[in-house]
Amino acid sequence: MTRKTPAQDKPATQAGKDDYGETLAAASILVVDDEPGMRNFLTKTLTPRCKRVEQARSAAEASDILDRAHFDLVILDNIMPGTTGLDWLGEQRRVGFFAETILITAYADLDTVIQALRAGVADFVLKPFRANQILNAVARTLDRKYLRRENYLLKHALSESGTTARGRLMGKSPAIAEIRDMLNRVAPLPTSVLFTGASGTGKEIAARTLHGLSDRAENPFVAVNCATISPDHIAEELFGEIEGGERRKDGLLLHAEGGTLFLDEIAQLPDQVQATLLRVLEDHRIRPAGAEREIPLNLRFLFATNADLEQAVAEGRFRADLFHRINVLNIAMPPLKDRSEDIVELAAVFMSEFSRTLGLPALDLNQEVLLKLSRYDWPGNVRELRNLIERSVILGEFPTEFSGAGEVTGAEAIETLELVEQRHILNVLDACDGNRAEAARRLGVSRKTVDRKCAAWGI
Repeated sequence: MTRKTPAQDKPATQAGKDDYGETLAAASILVVDDEPGMRNFLTKTLTPRCKRVEQARSAAEASDILDRAHFDLVILDNIMPGTTGLDWLGEQRRVGFFAETILITAYADLDTVIQALRAGVADFVLKPFRANQILNAVARTLDRKYLRRENYLLKHALSESGTTARGRLMGKSPAIAEIRDMLNRVAPLPTSVLFTGASGTGKEIAARTLHGLSDRAENPFVAVNCATISPDHIAEELFGEIEGGERRKDGLLLHAEGGTLFLDEIAQLPDQVQATLLRVLEDHRIRPAGAEREIPLNLRFLFATNADLEQAVAEGRFRADLFHRINVLNIAMPPLKDRSEDIVELAAVFMSEFSRTLGLPALDLNQEVLLKLSRYDWPGNVRELRNLIERSVILGEFPTEFSGAGEVTGAEAIETLELVEQRHILNVLDACDGNRAEAARRLGVSRKTVDRKCAAWGI
């Protein structure tokens, strides 16, 4: 008869995942205790389940370790030679302490509990304790930590809802295929990327796509529009602050730890913040306002701008050293007029999306409407097309300049080879200002072929 394996007999990594939550697997924990037996017990219990576990024999050694590395959680003994854990914790908060804390002690009097709460201790475990007790405390603390981070990032995303891009990178044009190929090539690398291009070309969507292709995909993607945050507050929003050693604000960079930070409208950063960002990029460490300690940072940076950064550098509005630091790899997003083959697909996707989300009937995308959409220049790029479709669904009709009563509609209008060919040839003609000989050259066909097609279309 085969005996069922109890939880404590499972492989440690499996037990940690099944019984204590997946948050332990990515956690870095520092154990601070002067008793070797307790340090070794905690290290042996946590190491199979956590990403990294280190131990310190004293408060002084713990301070040195925190100067070199960042931890998600500190398990802290209260009674140690020369100081108490709570006194040490108070000192650390004044210089810059951004980890969660679990206090372990054999002396649980009311005064100690009150001091622990005032010091911001997340949980309190009495000695002696069993392995499952400390593991449960660690799991609870980390769950609360990540829940607070998710709530903070959700509020940030909602505050930027007017400028935050969603969705996927769509289209099959050669221009967008080249962008996809580049994103796939750089996704596994830690290299910073600068996305350039006119407003509405999909820079943030491309950045989100890059994040999704990378090994950071399960971690946060934090988008920050530098133009929407007050210049007086952007430093604390990005890098965080400590006020009087009591109040602590984790900046967006710390909340994005392990993931990707996307800084849009990078040209709008104030001079002082540009200097701070340059140091962060070079040292991979941040120092929140009011803190004495720098915090190591594991973060990939992506940037975007619709401005001419080289001109901004020449005019003294943007630091040259920062420009050269972020301009390692430049991905220029093409305007919609240069990827006209994608307009029909985008229009169909947006029509389906807004009909569903608004609860209103979809409008017919017949061949005349699609032809007019594909021949328009779209100075506002994909954003303008999206807004036009949304407005048309709400009003129940297309604007006059895009309306039409074609007989072919739906998938047939989108996919029929003859209509696809017509839209493509007319787009090339438009790009050549009506010069049929040049259009024929670009299309790789004879001038007579273009003339014959145009005659058949009544052009």
